[in-house]
Amino acid sequence: MAEREFDVVVFGATGFTGRLVAEYLAAEHGAISWAMAGRSQSKLAEVRDLIGAPANTPLIIADSADTASLDAMAARTRAVITTVGPYQLYGEPLVKACIAAGTDYVDLCGEPAWMHDIIADHDAAARASGARIVLSCGFDSIPFDLGVYHLQQAAIARTGAPISRVKGRVRKMKGTFSGGTAASFAETMKRAGKQPEIIGWLKDPFSLVPGFDGPKQPSGAKVIFEDDLNSWAAPFVMASINTKNVHRSNALLGHRWGEDFVYDEMFLTGPGEQGEGFANMIANDKSMSENPPKPGEGPSKEERETGFYDIMFTGLTKDGKRMTASVSGQKDPGYGSTSRMIAEAGLCLAFDVDRETTPGGVYTTAPAMGEALIDRLQKHAGLTFAIEG
Repeated sequence: MAEREFDVVVFGATGFTGRLVAEYLAAEHGAISWAMAGRSQSKLAEVRDLIGAPANTPLIIADSADTASLDAMAARTRAVITTVGPYQLYGEPLVKACIAAGTDYVDLCGEPAWMHDIIADHDAAARASGARIVLSCGFDSIPFDLGVYHLQQAAIARTGAPISRVKGRVRKMKGTFSGGTAASFAETMKRAGKQPEIIGWLKDPFSLVPGFDGPKQPSGAKVIFEDDLNSWAAPFVMASINTKNVHRSNALLGHRWGEDFVYDEMFLTGPGEQGEGFANMIANDKSMSENPPKPGEGPSKEERETGFYDIMFTGLTKDGKRMTASVSGQKDPGYGSTSRMIAEAGLCLAFDVDRETTPGGVYTTAPAMGEALIDRLQKHAGLTFAIEG
């Protein structure tokens, strides 16, 4: 890539999550060359001052409806960090601009139908231009995608073989899901009403792996008691997108974990009547559909700072021994931690992953950045990756 003016540009910096990304970069990565981008010069300047960014932080006017502005922005930077969603409404023009400029791209997308289309329509062009288009770089799906990757790398190193059946289980979590997540779900349902085939894509765990039909996967849709974990387990709201990304990672890694790989995600609630009651409460929670947060709104700073999550990935090795990895994070998963994760993903592409190791294409995080991103997240973003046994 020819020398660029900026290392990263935050597109959508005046939105709730984009502002958090810009604030994080200003506080933690002041030595890099970066810019804030959005539709309004005055709003960008206002946010720049509110977050305490330097007064000389460059401001770029760009709009998803103005392809020329997107082309100009993409040509100036090594990577674009975009928080402008729903991506099925606003994302494709920026993907095209980044591919045309050979510029790397990271987003927070959790919209399987749009991702299916981006892979089908733009993967070949991204391969040709050298642009790395990396989807789902927030709470969905970095901790899950890299958590499975971390466990499998350790299993292969220890036993010479991957684990064919992995359970991803949220053990603890405090925080909220973003208004953008709710808006994205609503837009997906609208589109499904016009394109019935989308329902099949949403149900298919391999819909992001073109041409591959793997083994039957657990649905994770009902409350169950897991004898091997001595706990009740409830459906996990992000499982639908995370599992698709994990299976795409396996495919992009040459099915390193096997073509028979089975993976699911649930929320552990503990044993006994109390655990069963909590699991049923989670399963019957309708707040995401009946009273969703609005895009542009989010938790207070105190709520973001006191949030956390702890996720376990476990399975039996080829010699029958249980092996467990974990990923834990500080701060609210949907905002505080997500803003740090996507920022580090953009920086990882810009600085840490060469194009011979990761050439152009449409990626998930594990095959695109792997250990380099794990290292960044542990050093800067408050995440901890561990092998527990």
